[in-house]
Amino acid sequence: MRYLIDTNVFVNIVEDNYVSSEVSAIIDDYENVIYISSESIKEYIHLVQNKKVVPKKSVRSLAIFDLIDEFGLNVKYIDKSHLNTFSKLDIVENHNDPCDRLIISQAMTEKIPLISSDTKFPKYRKQGLDLIVNR
Repeated sequence: MRYLIDTNVFVNIVEDNYVSSEVSAIIDDYENVIYISSESIKEYIHLVQNKKVVPKKSVRSLAIFDLIDEFGLNVKYIDKSHLNTFSKLDIVENHNDPCDRLIISQAMTEKIPLISSDTKFPKYRKQGLDLIVNR
């Protein structure tokens, strides 16, 4: 099966932070294809550059795509169909993050379950988001 991980799950994987047993089982199953959005890559780079995320010494020397390869992820690039869904996505209460909404739109367009720890994402289920929450 295919899955899309959100930026926060990527950070948790890279930093050996908490990933639920359900999410860990999905990621560790070699029959699954795990994607990361190009939007998450941009967001991760931004977090590192602004020192909101400080990579562990073991990953600090790796280029971002080496890091993605190391964790066996596939990049899902944003295209016009994702932007079309994004333009129609209703903004839910107290959630105005365009990066998050673009990743949500990408998952919805591709009909891929999105794995995230974000507590605001369940509010998008009414619009068609298939969400697995990293609890």
